[in-house]
Amino acid sequence: MNQNRFDGLQIGLAEISRLLLPFAIIWLLGSLGLGWLVKSFFILLLLLLLMPVLAFLGFRWWLSRNLVQAKCPVCSYEFMSLNASEFNCPSCGEPLKAENGAFQRLTPPGTIDVSAVEVQTTRRLDDAEAMK
Repeated sequence: MNQNRFDGLQIGLAEISRLLLPFAIIWLLGSLGLGWLVKSFFILLLLLLLMPVLAFLGFRWWLSRNLVQAKCPVCSYEFMSLNASEFNCPSCGEPLKAENGAFQRLTPPGTIDVSAVEVQTTRRLDDAEAMK
């Protein structure tokens, strides 16, 4: 048995006819005046190949316009969310809403949001009374 033979490279008449059959059908349709059918088939094939690429690029464009990355106004935890959506902060559980590229707290109507400020006193109360 000779192991150096190239049996895998031999192409018979059946394989050639299988390869030439699509070209023969295209030539026959073109000669009958049905070239538009062949062209429309190739256009459809091209669209099927391009649609996943266009859909991926369109999704990335939409996501870049609608994804908001900001910090929670309560605990300063930074995360991402979709614009104009309501959700809870994954760190502190505060209900938030993404608007205009930032997160805002969702509060019931009539609630006044107050920011506390720590005041440092420089003198003690006893000293203030002694000065009187």
